[in-house]
Amino acid sequence: MSTVVRCLLLSALASGWLISSAALAADAEEVPTVHGLALYDEPALAPGFEHFPYVEPDAPKGGTMTRAAVGSSFDSTNPFIIRGTPAIGLSQIYDTLLEGNPDEPFSAYGLLAEGIRLDPERHWIEFDLRPEARFHDGEPVTADDVAFSFELLTEQGNPFYGAYYAAVESVVALDAHTVRFEFANNHSRELPLIVGQLPVLPRHYWQERDFTAPTLDRHPGSGPYRIAEVEPGRRIVYQRVEDYWGRDLAVNRGRHNIDRLVYDYYRDRDIAWEAFKAGVMDYRTDARAATWAIGYDFPAYHDGLVERITVPDGQPAPMQAFVFNLRRDKFQDPRVREALSLTFDFPWLNANLFYDTYRRTESFFQNSEMAARGLPSEAELELLEPHREALPERVFEAEVPIDHPQDLRERLRLALELLREAGYEVEDGVLVHTDTGRPLSLEVLLFDTGMERVVQPMLRNMARLGVQGSIRIVDINQYLNRLRSFDFDMVIGQFPQSNNPGNEQREFWTSDFAESPQSRNLMGLANPVVDDLVERLIRADSREELNTITRALDRVLLWGFYLIPQYHSGETRIAVWDKFAWPEPFPEYGMDLAAWWVDAEREAELNRRLRGR
Repeated sequence: MSTVVRCLLLSALASGWLISSAALAADAEEVPTVHGLALYDEPALAPGFEHFPYVEPDAPKGGTMTRAAVGSSFDSTNPFIIRGTPAIGLSQIYDTLLEGNPDEPFSAYGLLAEGIRLDPERHWIEFDLRPEARFHDGEPVTADDVAFSFELLTEQGNPFYGAYYAAVESVVALDAHTVRFEFANNHSRELPLIVGQLPVLPRHYWQERDFTAPTLDRHPGSGPYRIAEVEPGRRIVYQRVEDYWGRDLAVNRGRHNIDRLVYDYYRDRDIAWEAFKAGVMDYRTDARAATWAIGYDFPAYHDGLVERITVPDGQPAPMQAFVFNLRRDKFQDPRVREALSLTFDFPWLNANLFYDTYRRTESFFQNSEMAARGLPSEAELELLEPHREALPERVFEAEVPIDHPQDLRERLRLALELLREAGYEVEDGVLVHTDTGRPLSLEVLLFDTGMERVVQPMLRNMARLGVQGSIRIVDINQYLNRLRSFDFDMVIGQFPQSNNPGNEQREFWTSDFAESPQSRNLMGLANPVVDDLVERLIRADSREELNTITRALDRVLLWGFYLIPQYHSGETRIAVWDKFAWPEPFPEYGMDLAAWWVDAEREAELNRRLRGR
């Protein structure tokens, strides 16, 4: 593209003008228009497909699904900003340019966009919007709305958007229904697809409002649901849009079937559990192993009114962990972090609290071919060798998963040796640094009382080493405020991974986000080696290359002891009152709850039996 044309594009973006696509014909006219994109190879579904393969295309509409939001509250219906605590489920009111297929590892098909043109060299992408697309207030969705949304989210939204779309140089509305994204480089193979994940907001609604301020207004989107009711901190209800513009699209057929989606808020998970047993809630994701193992001993379950299902996870297990705040001097020494990691006694927890239903998480890419195993391969060593002086020798010479002793006594003995190497000694039962005389103390910050039983055993083990540990439980708003200001020693964090990790890894681990409020780099990690590997991962041009880089990154993160990995189940456990139906088998890479529906006959029978009890 010429310099003159590029200047015109940037000027148009800044001013909000639309410009003619004729100005760009030179580099777009030979590029074919396609219906979908895949990260590698071609999308599985051919042009003209009628619906996703796993759905029931003629699923009935109607009914209500009520769920509990546990351990939190909300004070905002704007999910895109730092301030406030957003309500659950808000993504359902917004459409995106493309829609992913849960039956494929990373493919996306047109939603707002009916046509896609991707530069063969991946320097730009264009989307042709569907002329029939409408916001809930009846206004058309235009290319100008797309450009406005990108600018608004990356400049005023959560830092996540700036990280995710860092390589997008400009976004321009070429005409009312054509929008073009220019990329600063073609290093990120997934960037064209994740651009398609951009939520599109109405410019006519937001341009005169303060986007950064929390609000409880019922904002319009263009998606299958609209906000119907808002009771701050207590309940939010979404209503299916009867005249939803995209209801008959192939990506939507057989989906978005339930009329009302209700989220009731409970501060205590035990109260939410009692509400489910009483029939106040009719859908529950059961994250507590003890409840799943022995908790379903109540009449409605024995009478067949409540059903339990397990859905295998189609994605790598998320890394749930205790996260060290590396901004604290006491956590700078990796020997201290490793020693504290040894106090987490997973075998005891699994046997005594979890009914042996969990497995220890041993990788940042657990349950996938991207997880490091054994010694580094030759291909991994090629990536790691230039950084040898900046990495511990164990990255090159020791196998993973890390082989710490299983016996707790041996673990604590090794932990004390590491702490002594780091300059600590026990004096009158308290572990103090020999240079400063300061005791080693830490506070675990929580907002959910349910995790207290997991933290307490670890703190007791730390106390045996002389470490002074405590728990601080605060409400969700105070918790978020303390995270934003990095006012914590340790928190429990979760780092979800997909089968195709990419741009989001910047926000998880890299230096640019170590001091960015509300970024997902909770530990404040700023390591040039990690930065380099993340950028290489984003530029990976094949599945094999991606796997090699993630394995190398996995090793560096594991041997850095930046967090204490916890556990995972490898499946999602669900309990429902017997009024729902769903297509089977489930899609390979994750359950699609939008494909469920309320079975009117089963609901009527359920109600009849409840009345007769």
